[in-house]
Amino acid sequence: MSSLQKTARDVVIVEGLRTPFAKSGTKLKTVHAAQLGQTALKELVAKLNLDVNVVDEVIIGNTGSPADAVNISRVVALNSGFPIQTSAVTVHRNCASALESITSGFERIKSGTMDAVVAGGTESMSQMPLLMPTAITGIIERLGSAKTGGARAKALWDWFKADLSQIKEMVTTPPLAKTKYKPVIAIAEGLTDPFVGINMGMTAEVIAKEFGVSRREQDEYALKSHQKAVAAKAKLAEEIVPVYLAPDYKEVITEDIGPRDNQTMEALQKLKPFFDKTTGPITDGAAVLLMMTREKAEALGYKPLARIRGYGFAGLEPERMGMGPAYSTPLALKRSDLQMKDIGLVELNEAFAAQVLANQKAFDSDEFGKKIGLPGKIGELRSDILNVNGGAIALGHPVGATGTRIVITLMKEMRRRNVEFGLATLCIGGGQGGSIIIENEG
Repeated sequence: MSSLQKTARDVVIVEGLRTPFAKSGTKLKTVHAAQLGQTALKELVAKLNLDVNVVDEVIIGNTGSPADAVNISRVVALNSGFPIQTSAVTVHRNCASALESITSGFERIKSGTMDAVVAGGTESMSQMPLLMPTAITGIIERLGSAKTGGARAKALWDWFKADLSQIKEMVTTPPLAKTKYKPVIAIAEGLTDPFVGINMGMTAEVIAKEFGVSRREQDEYALKSHQKAVAAKAKLAEEIVPVYLAPDYKEVITEDIGPRDNQTMEALQKLKPFFDKTTGPITDGAAVLLMMTREKAEALGYKPLARIRGYGFAGLEPERMGMGPAYSTPLALKRSDLQMKDIGLVELNEAFAAQVLANQKAFDSDEFGKKIGLPGKIGELRSDILNVNGGAIALGHPVGATGTRIVITLMKEMRRRNVEFGLATLCIGGGQGGSIIIENEG
């Protein structure tokens, strides 16, 4: 294990908070993604009694890009009371968008360009933009430009008789596809890979077969995720800020809507399709954190929770995207001058139970390690330190926010357990992996 001396330009995380995560179409369905981000950020500012003028930039991850808040980071920043002089940028790396916000902030601070950055992510998957095929949008354009009643009536009639099943054309196998796999379900929100033409559930099936992960193993893992999340409600409450619902703001959401305290193996085994309940559900939520130089934190009287030691992103075959953590983690370990045996806690986003279990097998495989250019295995990804408070199968996966959520959950649990080093990692749609290693500042 390598112990680095503390320096003034160390990049530290002062604090992080998030909204409750709620399944798409439930309690947070009417809350705009910008409002979710604003709720978390305003609470973070209040908790730290932060002078917003000391923040150089706000970086927010988002994948849905609301039409009325395309650079959603700027909207969140201004609505949270940050001055107009504070720059803001939205970043997008699919499932790791909110991890990208942290690593982007890390680079700005480490280079000396900035001293303090707010990083995070927000997503309302309930309000994802509805995509329409060109045949339908053409009719809408004709309706909008019609100058006579007859022309409008003709456009409306064409709309009425249009075959709306054309929407499926948007997600059928594209020209770039090079494999035999076909989409099982038409998912218009971008959950189908543009290179291999299969949805994310099918990528999980690819690696389940490759690593011999059974249905029962997946069900058992999913059950444990729910059980751990239910048991950890009190701890998770420490990172959650309430969301008051419009229009009268009398109803308040204070905990995640996802973990099921009545989940059983019998119920899981009856479910179809294969990945129905062994995947992180489509979810609404936001998470933010404050990061700065050690020197700036000390000057402002803050005691940081964690220091960022290193990170890594790596690419792999899109149809095997779930294996991303096994590709990116060796990079993060090398850049942090650490080994897997040094890691005391791990947050690995549960895109699918099959994906987590396959990564556990890959991490502990000499054959896999040599395949990716290592002398041997990455190191054991122990179950007793993995997602100890449950994961996305129970809590949910708001795509643009998860990368920050797992870092917040990780660093707070590291503090509780007095763990020195922790790893947060995700697979990324399109065939990438992202990993970040943090060190306890307690």
